[in-house]
Amino acid sequence: MSQQFTITAVARSDKGKGASRRLRREGMVPGVVYGGGKDPQMIAVPHNKLVQQLEHEAFYSSILTLEIEGNTERAVLKDLQRHPAKPFILHFDLQRVADTDRIRMHVPLHFVGEDKAPGVKAGGKIHHAMVDVEVICAAKDLPEHIEVDVSEMSVGDMIHLTDLKLPEGVEIAALTHGDESAHDEAVVTIQADRRAQAAAGESDNEEE
Repeated sequence: MSQQFTITAVARSDKGKGASRRLRREGMVPGVVYGGGKDPQMIAVPHNKLVQQLEHEAFYSSILTLEIEGNTERAVLKDLQRHPAKPFILHFDLQRVADTDRIRMHVPLHFVGEDKAPGVKAGGKIHHAMVDVEVICAAKDLPEHIEVDVSEMSVGDMIHLTDLKLPEGVEIAALTHGDESAHDEAVVTIQADRRAQAAAGESDNEEE
């Protein structure tokens, strides 16, 4: 069952950097929610509550419940600004969504079966070329993650975007740009361990 996340926010009217700094000193994070045929609305949420939710990977690719002073909307996280040197969230953007809205979101990839892969057992190394992928789908079809099964991969094998098994109604954004083969990037490969090969080569030379 997918996780459910609720953001409890307050409306704010003060604009500008000074107002945002005051909010941050009070332990709040300024943000904005837009879209859905409505005017953008400035909001703020407690910093500690937001940080707790951001610790969950699924938060970034879920339909969120946004509560603003008694009113409830559904939204997705579209942007997050972090302090470059300190563990603080500076600002966030939310986009309102309805079930049938077509949205673009980055969804994490979950790799399974690595311990069973013949290539790994033979000494190969898994190389993750991607850790997430941008998808297009109706909001109601948004997956929390996409599973990538590598359990049958041998050394030299490669899984591409077109090999991914997607939930119904979900498509990969990169493969919607016309020539699919031109955008069919590698997702994961199993490569030979060069250090092991080099060590084996040196051993063979010593025996000679």
